[in-house]
Amino acid sequence: MKKLLLVCAFVIGVSAVSFAQGGGRRTPKEQVEQLKTQITDLNDDQVAKLTVIYTETAKKRDSLRTAANGDMSAMMGGMMKMQPAVDTKIKAVLTADQAKAYQKIADERAAQMKERMKGN
Repeated sequence: MKKLLLVCAFVIGVSAVSFAQGGGRRTPKEQVEQLKTQITDLNDDQVAKLTVIYTETAKKRDSLRTAANGDMSAMMGGMMKMQPAVDTKIKAVLTADQAKAYQKIADERAAQMKERMKGN
């Protein structure tokens, strides 16, 4: 019983720390708001289109999570296959200069993911 309580406390602690560090899932609106801080000259039409893209992506990711049924490698594999298509859709909404800025963001995100994968 003590071990179970200790494990529960550990899981709750790790969850709280990861959420505090931004590990929680962001809504499509939050994702667009973050992108607006990184690419400052987005217009209202672009924001609306990006919100639709992020909403569709969130639904697909939720489906992947459900289908993976706790299998993290299957879920991550599906998400990694999906990401290039999402990036292409997003860049299609942006101007050439904005797309370059977005590509830089995407490259940084990919590098961070590779570092995380090395750590596991």
